[in-house]
Amino acid sequence: MLLCFCLPGLTAIAQKKNAAYQYHIKRAAAPIKIDGIVDEADWQRADSAANFFLVLPMDTSFAKVKTTVKMTYDNDNLYVVAICYGGLPGQNMVESLKRDFNFGKNDNFLLFMDPFDARTDGFSFGANAAGAQWDGTMYEGGKVDLSWDNKWFSVVKNYSDRYVWEAAIPFKSIRYKKGIREWGINFSRNDLKSTEKSSWAPVPRQFPTASLAYTGTLVWDEEPPVASSNVSVIPYALAGLTKDYQTKTPTNWRTDIGGDVKIGLTSALNLDLTVNPDFSQVDVDQQVINLNRYELFFPEKRQFFLENGDLFSNFGYSDIRPFFSRRIGLNAPIRFGTRLTGKINKDWRVGVMDVQTGQTGINNLPGQNFGVVTLQRRVFSRSNIGIMFINKDATGSAPSHGNTAPGYNRNLGVEYNLASSNNLWTGKLLGLKSFSPGVTGHDYVQAAHLQYLSKYWTLYLQQQYVGSNYNAEVGYVPRRGYNKLSPLLLRNFFPKSGSVLIHSLQLTSTYFFDEHFKRTDNESNLSYIITFRNRSQLWFSGIDTYVKLLRPYDPTNIGKGNLPIGFESHWNTADVQYISKPQSVFTYVAEASYGGYYDDGTKLTLTGQLGYRFQPYVNIAVNASYNDLRLPQPYGRNSFWLIGPRTDVTFTNNLYFTTFVQYNEQARNMNINTRLQWRYRPASDVFIVYGDNSIPSPFMVKNRQLTVKWTYWWNI
Repeated sequence: MLLCFCLPGLTAIAQKKNAAYQYHIKRAAAPIKIDGIVDEADWQRADSAANFFLVLPMDTSFAKVKTTVKMTYDNDNLYVVAICYGGLPGQNMVESLKRDFNFGKNDNFLLFMDPFDARTDGFSFGANAAGAQWDGTMYEGGKVDLSWDNKWFSVVKNYSDRYVWEAAIPFKSIRYKKGIREWGINFSRNDLKSTEKSSWAPVPRQFPTASLAYTGTLVWDEEPPVASSNVSVIPYALAGLTKDYQTKTPTNWRTDIGGDVKIGLTSALNLDLTVNPDFSQVDVDQQVINLNRYELFFPEKRQFFLENGDLFSNFGYSDIRPFFSRRIGLNAPIRFGTRLTGKINKDWRVGVMDVQTGQTGINNLPGQNFGVVTLQRRVFSRSNIGIMFINKDATGSAPSHGNTAPGYNRNLGVEYNLASSNNLWTGKLLGLKSFSPGVTGHDYVQAAHLQYLSKYWTLYLQQQYVGSNYNAEVGYVPRRGYNKLSPLLLRNFFPKSGSVLIHSLQLTSTYFFDEHFKRTDNESNLSYIITFRNRSQLWFSGIDTYVKLLRPYDPTNIGKGNLPIGFESHWNTADVQYISKPQSVFTYVAEASYGGYYDDGTKLTLTGQLGYRFQPYVNIAVNASYNDLRLPQPYGRNSFWLIGPRTDVTFTNNLYFTTFVQYNEQARNMNINTRLQWRYRPASDVFIVYGDNSIPSPFMVKNRQLTVKWTYWWNI
């Protein structure tokens, strides 16, 4: 296995693929006004990036829809203008004016920037055709974390034959190293009317246009300016009230203040400080019908944990995370926290975090201190080696697990992430060891995977071992004491004509064994996938499932009794799914599956999503799922509805109103969350948030809360 990982890496030291695509940027001689009108003299003399390459539907020609990009800069800002000419007649396709839109459902222009030209991480900025902003940090060579939010300025102006995006990105808002005069850069255009996705530097169709392996080069005429002072103070103040109707306690009135400080120690290294942070404005999690034997995963959305968050949150695998920041502050308030993250140079990234929570009497928990150190070293062309150490210590006097002595939990991990220069080969080798009082043996993790991704073939193989005593109290490891083997094989076929763009056969399998390599469960899935030229998709799947229970389990998850340890079930399921074309103002996703279930039962699952947009101001979506379980007694027949309508109203680019209602029949809960956000200055907001939870039948309010919050981003 080690040889398989090293050979792609050793061949990956070659020059980057699109080094010949260069954009030469010149300093502006006069101020640039951000208005979508390209009339300044500096724009006239700036170089142009044009002749975009087609990525979708096929990557064999130039795009028919024309795009021209220009860049310049001064001491404070990097300036970008993109002139996006129209293709087919008709209005531009957009969801709304809300930030961080869905890429595939909007006409848009995006910029991908890699200031170290390391082809592993960077920043993305852009907008849809109505002017809604997009910004995020980039990680793992081509993924974008849209939770990141920073201070920058842009305007979109629409003309009869084009729309123009003009932006000023402050050098204080990005991380880069003094003296580096060649950055990775690429530009992406999505035009739904023509179904074209294109990029300035060519990208093979199997990869996203965000793939940093295929960036061109931004060549500076002189060293990029470095801000002499880069300190941001972000205070907040809030007032709110909560009422718990179940405990019949008096209304709780709350006032609070706190905030964050961001200090640029260097242009590439950032120190984040937080005191008494509040996350009341964060979007609520989308609920699901839980028929899973293991804990569900919900992503982190809190701003303090997000910048360079991949250093912490992406160590390991999706089901083996030694660090999961949502464990912090779950049942206790965060008092203060510190994060040092960024790049030391082109090859080294560092992350250090320390967070202290307060003592809580409700759950009888002591204060906890969470410390994390992670270090990442780039090797070969785009691969890296990372290490991580996590320490959790009780710091208060409240009982901890029934013991007055402070408890601790520690984890040490090492991983090697493979990424070849052309991105065809990717993989990982992972090792983790936990340390807890009185626990020895079977307390480690070993895992690996290797993937080959070409236009025609995808080959993937993953292996995992998680010891029965492995303990990651600050992590997400829903299952322990197993060996896992998971292969995938995909073959794409490209018709030369007709309505079908691509059709594919895919076989995936996941096998679990206990620590003695005795099979416990497995699932195999054979799928036939059709992608049409209008970007709609149709899936047909057949699924074979076998489960031998390792612990008692209620297949309804509503407390009707457990099937015993060792209980075996085997069943088959047929599934069909259709995803409509994204160009329509009315979009939908429909899926139906029917097959067996535990204890010779049956399960019918219907899921759907309906969306309608009144461009660009209102976007309405309804998610719904229905599960019908038919089992022997004592379970009988059980049906669960989950319905979640959501309405986003964007009055302007800076004033948003969202209402999200979720009815969960399995949990017997109806949740309402409404949020009004006014971005009165860049990265500065006023929020009014209302939420309640109720028992739907008979209707009874469980709790309600109303919060008004003010934040301000102040650059010193």
